[in-house]
Amino acid sequence: MQKIIALYKPIGKTPFEMINHLRATDPDFKKVKIGYAGRLDPLAHGFLLLMIGEETKKRINYLSLPKSYEFTVCFGLRTDTYDTLGLVQNQTIQQPGNDVNIFVKKFVKNYKGKIIMNYPPYSSKPVNGKPLFWWARNNKLKEIVIPKHEIEIFEFHCSAIDDMTITTLKQKINASNNTIQGDFRQKEIEKRWDQLFSNTDHNLGLKTATFSITCSSGTYIRELANAMGQELGCGAIAIDILRTAVGKFSIKKAVHIIA
Repeated sequence: MQKIIALYKPIGKTPFEMINHLRATDPDFKKVKIGYAGRLDPLAHGFLLLMIGEETKKRINYLSLPKSYEFTVCFGLRTDTYDTLGLVQNQTIQQPGNDVNIFVKKFVKNYKGKIIMNYPPYSSKPVNGKPLFWWARNNKLKEIVIPKHEIEIFEFHCSAIDDMTITTLKQKINASNNTIQGDFRQKEIEKRWDQLFSNTDHNLGLKTATFSITCSSGTYIRELANAMGQELGCGAIAIDILRTAVGKFSIKKAVHIIA
C-alpha cells in the first residue's frame, strides 16, 4: 500500500471529507489510519498530502515542509475572515488611494524573509483552551490577545494586476460560497454581500493582484491579503487560494477523486 497519496482538494471540501471520500471509494483504505499534512480552508483548493498507515507517525516531518501557493487578492473589500466566506465589514467599495502596481512591488519585497504576523481571528489556533474562531463567532475577541507567530517567506512574486467588475466578483463569490456545507453563517454572509452589491455600480472596476509564494508551514494566505489591505488603507481579501506544492510534492501529480 502507498505511504503517501497526493490529492487535489476542490473548493468547498474539508480534508476530512476528502479522507472519507477516499475510504468510501477504495475499500483498501476503509480500516487503515489516514492523516493529512497541512489544513486547507474550505474556500482554498489544491494540493493535499495524505499519510497512510505507519507513515502517520511521521506527521510532524510533513507538517514542517514549506508550502507553495498561487493566490489572488481583491482590493477595496473587508470581511472578518479575510476571504469571501466572511461577513462584509464595509458598506461601499473603497478604491485604493495609491498606485497598486507600486504598492505591490514594495509589499512583495518587504515581506520576504522572516516576519511576525497575527493569527487570523477565524482560525483554529487555540487560545485559553478554545480555537480563535470560537472567540470570533461569539464576539469575545476583546477578551483575549490574538497571538502572533513567526513565519518565513522564501519566494514571493506578483504575476498579474488586473481589473474585475462587481458582476464578475459576485458570480465568483456565489460559485465558491455555494459549495460550502455545514454552519459557516452562510445566510448572514449572503445577506451582507447582497447589501454591498445593491449599493454599488456593477460596472465599477476593482483592482486585483495575483501572486505566487513559497513560505514556511503555518503561513496564512488570508492574513497576507488582510495585511495588504491594511497597509494600502482600503482593505483587501483573498478571492482565490490554490496550494501548488508541499515540500517536493507537486500538484502536478495530485489525483482528482472528486469531480
